[in-house]
Amino acid sequence: MKLPPRDPSAEAVFKISGMTCAYCVQQVREALLSVDGVSDASVYLSEESASVRWQSDPQRDDAKIIQALEVTGYAASLISESLLPTKIPACSGWRSGMVFAVVALAFFMVSEWILGWRHQAWFRWVAFVVALSIQIFCGSRFYASAWRQLKMGRSNMDTLVSLGSSTAFAYSVYILFTNAAQPLYFMESVGIIAFVSVGHYIEGLVVSKASGALESLMALTPNRAKLVQDDGTTVEVDAASLSPGQRIQIAPGEQVSVDGQILQGASICDESMLTGESLPVEKSAEQLVYAGTINLSGPLMVEVTGSGAGTVLARIIKVVESAQNSRAEVQKLADRISSVFVPIVVFIALGTMLWWMLRPAQAGALHTWLSIYLWSTVIPASAMAAGVVHSAAVLIIACPCAMGLATPMAIMAGINAAAKQGVLIRDGNALERSGTITQILFDKTGTLTQGKPEVVVIETFGNDQTDPTDILVALAAPSQHPLSKALAKHLSRANSPGNWTTWKEIPGKGIKASRRLPISGVEETYRLGSLRWLAETGANVSQAQELASHHTCEGATVIALATPQGIAAVIALRDPIKPGAAEVVQTLKRMKVSIAMVSGDQQPTATAIARELGIPSSAVHADTSPEQKASVVKTLQKSGEKVCFVGDGINDAPALEQADLGIAVRAASDIAKESADIILLRSDIQAILQALTMARATLCTIKQNLFWAFFYNTAGIPLAAFGFLSPLLCAAAMGLSDLVVIGNALRLRFRRFRTG
Repeated sequence: MKLPPRDPSAEAVFKISGMTCAYCVQQVREALLSVDGVSDASVYLSEESASVRWQSDPQRDDAKIIQALEVTGYAASLISESLLPTKIPACSGWRSGMVFAVVALAFFMVSEWILGWRHQAWFRWVAFVVALSIQIFCGSRFYASAWRQLKMGRSNMDTLVSLGSSTAFAYSVYILFTNAAQPLYFMESVGIIAFVSVGHYIEGLVVSKASGALESLMALTPNRAKLVQDDGTTVEVDAASLSPGQRIQIAPGEQVSVDGQILQGASICDESMLTGESLPVEKSAEQLVYAGTINLSGPLMVEVTGSGAGTVLARIIKVVESAQNSRAEVQKLADRISSVFVPIVVFIALGTMLWWMLRPAQAGALHTWLSIYLWSTVIPASAMAAGVVHSAAVLIIACPCAMGLATPMAIMAGINAAAKQGVLIRDGNALERSGTITQILFDKTGTLTQGKPEVVVIETFGNDQTDPTDILVALAAPSQHPLSKALAKHLSRANSPGNWTTWKEIPGKGIKASRRLPISGVEETYRLGSLRWLAETGANVSQAQELASHHTCEGATVIALATPQGIAAVIALRDPIKPGAAEVVQTLKRMKVSIAMVSGDQQPTATAIARELGIPSSAVHADTSPEQKASVVKTLQKSGEKVCFVGDGINDAPALEQADLGIAVRAASDIAKESADIILLRSDIQAILQALTMARATLCTIKQNLFWAFFYNTAGIPLAAFGFLSPLLCAAAMGLSDLVVIGNALRLRFRRFRTG
């Protein structure tokens, strides 16, 4: 369950001031990625921080980050140098201002609606002082953000909030100081800031909770460990201080604090929090244990392989956090809309103000006619007041905050929910591509099969003076390929001695080794591998092919040992099909996805396995090298297919990279995982179904959120312009729209996805 290693020295975490919404997060991330040498950046609104990853340590220049953010309008400072961002109390910047604004709004509501002080002369001045205080102390964040954007020639939702609140406040001040006997709208100016602040606060809480779910797993990992000293005694130490090679003792019932390899003992471990695997996993000597998992039964002596930020759990959290802050291509549509939306809204608001001021009779008549079909509202008696109030309502109802939250909240919730069930999704683009897949191409070994082949037949021909078994052991034992490991295990013999001068494993083909004969000194070359490869090198494989065609070898992989004298041994190995693999294939077919299989095995072997799985022989690609696997993917893509490749080994990396969507299973090598878009931490093949349904559900939620956010804005603007929505109601409705989008996204966290 290894993940690609991270270099902590190439990462930095910055405190960022001035972010107020998802639009700010987008701008900050774009500014960070524009800096030369930055490979990735994650921005955290709730913590007001950003994690920046440089392509390499020599390219790191933290001053460039601070400068880029200052140019964009945000203040930044370096606060940490770790894999995980330093946690700051969620929404600390909004809490005090929100409370102050809500108390002030409550004061206005009680005074004007219940006590009837609205027209009292003394109350008008008290209202002015309270509203001015809110504008200064609570509205400063909005005004500062709007001003920063204005200096950059841009605008955001804070621009609309600032314009809406200040318009109502300025008009009320004008009425107050001209002694005009007209209603004041200080409550509306305060209410706009109060409701928007509450919305931001709740948004921050939800985002913080959603993004911190996996970090809570890290917090549950014990920070103490029992170090075994040279004399055999144990001493309790800080787990993060442990180094690879040191030994620790883990008692039954304890949680594992580090990643390590078992030296002594056997036990059962609960890895559900890490992989989503519901059943405990048996552990014995030489197997790995992971930080955060629970040792359920026997005592274990473990050699440390990783601690603290170097554990699999820490890197999983980093992958998930990076993915949560990624952006899908569909977000670009929302970005383009948002970039022109605010200026258009300001123009509409200005037109609304002029219309109600200059043509009050016409505007009033249209309002009266529409109220027959909608609802009745009270229009301000003054034409100026009507223009100001309705234009402020347009500015507030049109805030594109929900549109900005639509994609990131769905990605965050979906990726987090997937990770808790053992599915790592690298970024938002992987989610989006999953919804377009028309063809799934499975690698056979280790994906559809268990990846644990067993020897069925070994036939030796004895045309070499040396026992072929010794040569087989010498070639197979050093290899980590499943077939070689199975052969070496079956022969149950230590690596045989000999004057071996070279040993080389050729991916997708086999093993080539040379040795010098002790008497003659002649160097001879031996090959152990596929019949196709041996035939290419000039060996006569007819006897091996005859054995491969025998019924006892149906569905088995046949390899042979070629010596300078000819074929010395033929070995047939069969890899059992994974439980439930056939059901997964059939379910994918019902999902209207075409299924094909690719394998380096001979055609008869691959066809026999495909027949058991329900895959037609016409969809089987056998005798394929790693490069040919990628070519198969490319050919399918040229025919118009959107291809998902599912593989598990180093041989699959080119195909995973070429595919529109790459899925690597739990036993995948580091290179396969690096090339994959989705990583499955669970061993059962049903996780493939779960990964695809999760990704598609998240994409569907993104589209739902974008639709409703856009529909809300387009429907709300004319209602506000025609006088059917007050600024206070618009502020509350805007906050409610944010919560609707967030709530719809968070449904993904509680949804159960099919596994078969």
